[in-house]
Amino acid sequence: MNALVLRIVCGLLFLGMVLGVVTHPPKDLTQGLGMMLPATMLLGVALKGPKGRSAIPKKRAPPVSGGTPGV
Repeated sequence: MNALVLRIVCGLLFLGMVLGVVTHPPKDLTQGLGMMLPATMLLGVALKGPKGRSAIPKKRAPPVSGGTPGV
């Protein structure tokens, strides 16, 4: 539940930053790049969650069989 609340809050903060950029565009490139770093961090937490785990589970590779154990 706590992770869900954090994801929602980060998503709303990201949305607020995007709306702020749309209504008041940055004056130069460096200001725009400075605004992108926190926005990408917020978007990453909103999409992946606080621990960085992906919502889509990764497929595990099957164990490799065959060969002789250490000689």
